[in-house]
Amino acid sequence: MKNLFKNTLFVPLFFYMTTMMGCSGTSNEKMTHTEWCKQRYDVAEELYKSKKYGRTVEKLEEILSTCAGSGYMEQAQFLLAESYFNLEQWIEARGEYGSFIVNFPGSPFAETAEFRKAVSSFNMDYKVDRDESNTTAAMKDFERYLANHPSSPLRDSVNYYYDLLVDRVAEKEFQTGRLYLRMEKPQAAVIYFKEFLETYPKAKRRQEVLFLISDAYTDLDQFESARQYLATAQNEAEDNKDVQKRVKKAEDKIAKAEEAYEKRLKQEAEKKRIQKEEKKLAE
Repeated sequence: MKNLFKNTLFVPLFFYMTTMMGCSGTSNEKMTHTEWCKQRYDVAEELYKSKKYGRTVEKLEEILSTCAGSGYMEQAQFLLAESYFNLEQWIEARGEYGSFIVNFPGSPFAETAEFRKAVSSFNMDYKVDRDESNTTAAMKDFERYLANHPSSPLRDSVNYYYDLLVDRVAEKEFQTGRLYLRMEKPQAAVIYFKEFLETYPKAKRRQEVLFLISDAYTDLDQFESARQYLATAQNEAEDNKDVQKRVKKAEDKIAKAEEAYEKRLKQEAEKKRIQKEEKKLAE
């Protein structure tokens, strides 16, 4: 799905715009300039069609720096963004799509550019243990796209990408909670896991968190809460045999922990009784 929209939506309108703008101009000087720009744009376009995106970028940057007023800036800006997109240079692609949207908001390619900008943000480098700014930028880009194009046929695709971004953010919370559990700090783990379940009810890690929070409550000797979260995991898994096996294993763990806890309580009670009797004898 990541590369679902990689192949460019290169439509016939693009060729129509090129032809019409190539014929514009009134003076010989302007026609010469326009023809000069058209010739270079045609070369860039052919390079693009041949998938020689690096060379396409060079030609288009030349056009953007020398062809102001020729009528080729819009096509060149969009094709430059598309070239970076196909080169998987996501930061550059996002920047060029952003410039295109600002400079040509009425373009027939503006909606495509806005969507591709968001996809470029999604594809920028991301690591769960580092800064989340790229993820946040991508989420805002998709939110902005749907706000500007609420009836977009790409809504399902946007939702797909957005859910993956939510999972990225959720993953960080998940890793933090699991770390506390490994550090034998079950109370802190419970806090993170409960917040995770409340904030990310559809996250892919949800079932794993239900098991881990059950483990954390078991470590805290809160067996009723442990069984409640385990029951939720079991209900949501339905007939998944692997999950049911894990539930059975967790139930056995809770039962053993509860037995050990009751034994410990009896031992402590007996110890206190003996200490009390010894104190009376000492008096």
